[in-house]
Amino acid sequence: MTHSQIRRGFTLIELLVVIAIIAVLIALLLPAVQAAREAARRMQCVNNFKQLGLAIHNYESTNGVLPPQQVLSFTGTTVGWKSIWGVTSRIVPFLEQGALYNSINFTLKVTDPPNSTAVSTSLKTLICPSEVNAQPFQSTSTAGVTTTFGISNYGWCEGDWYVFGGAGAPANRSAFGPNQSRTFASFTDGLSQSVLGAEVKAYVQAYHDCPGTIPAGLASPSAVPTPTDVIAAVASAPSQCKAPAAGHTRWCNGNTFYDGFTTALPPNTKVLVGTPTPQDSDLVSEDEDDGGPTYSAVTSRSYHAGGVNVLFGDGSVRSIKSTIAWPTWRALGSIGGGEVVSADSF
Repeated sequence: MTHSQIRRGFTLIELLVVIAIIAVLIALLLPAVQAAREAARRMQCVNNFKQLGLAIHNYESTNGVLPPQQVLSFTGTTVGWKSIWGVTSRIVPFLEQGALYNSINFTLKVTDPPNSTAVSTSLKTLICPSEVNAQPFQSTSTAGVTTTFGISNYGWCEGDWYVFGGAGAPANRSAFGPNQSRTFASFTDGLSQSVLGAEVKAYVQAYHDCPGTIPAGLASPSAVPTPTDVIAAVASAPSQCKAPAAGHTRWCNGNTFYDGFTTALPPNTKVLVGTPTPQDSDLVSEDEDDGGPTYSAVTSRSYHAGGVNVLFGDGSVRSIKSTIAWPTWRALGSIGGGEVVSADSF
C-alpha cells in the first residue's frame, strides 16, 4: 500500500521571516558596498591629482618656471593683448595629450571657433569619479554661437584672497597667478608645506565682475579678511554682480572660478546665496583679464565625506579635513609667508 507524500509549503510567517532576514542582510551589506565604491572613487581621484602634479613638475623642469594663470599685457593700467588660457591648458602635453595641445591656437580666444574642438574635449584625468555632474558645459554667445567646454574638478591655488592687483601691483602669495611664472626654488615655505591645487566642484555658481562687493578695508594685497568678512562679501554679490557663471566648467580658461581656487575659506565651507533657492556660491570681484584688482573666494569643495584631496608642491596628495583651522589653511596656500605649520595641524 502506497502513501502519497504531502509537500508542505512556506507558511506566511516563515515567508515574512525570510524576507526580514534578507532585508537585514541588504541593510548591512549595502553601506559596505557603497563605502567600498567611494573608497575606489577617492583613490582614482588621488591618482588623477598625482598625474597632474607630475605634469606640473615636468612643465617646471622643461621650462624652468611654473605656468602662469594668464598672460596679460598692459598699456598703462588698461589691458591690451591677453591670453586667458589657464594653468591646465599649458600642462596638457605632459598629460600625454600632445595632439590636443598642438591643436590649440594660444593666440586666439578660448571661444574662437578654431579652438572649439580642443576646448570641448573632456579629459578623464580632470574629472573626479565622485562628481555628480560631469557633463560638458555649453555656452551661447550674444551672437548665437554655442561653444562646448570640458569641466575640471581640480583647481590651482591662485591666492588666499588677493589674486591680482593689475599693472605693477604686487604678486599674490600663492603658487599661481596672472603674469606669474614662479620656480619651485621660490617656495621658501617648503614644497611639502605649500599647496599647488585642491579639489573643486563643477557647476557651483560663481558671482564675478562686482568690485563693489569688497569693503575698502579688505581691498588691499595685504588684507587678511576673516571667514565672516568673506562670507559677508559673497552674500552681497547678487545685488552687485553679473549673473553668476557656472564655475569650473571650462578647464581651458584661466579665470579663478574656472581653473583655480583660493584659501579665503576652509574646504567645503557653505556659502548659500541667491533666491528663491539659495545655492553654494563663489565670488571673484573683478575678472583678472579685465585688469583687476581681483579678490576672490573660490572655495575648494568635493563630494568625498569630510574633506578634499589636496596636491602639495612635493607632488604628494593628502586628504585635508573640512574642519582644518582657517589660519592653517591660509598658511598652506602661501609659498613664502614664513608661517610655522606643524604636520599634525592638517
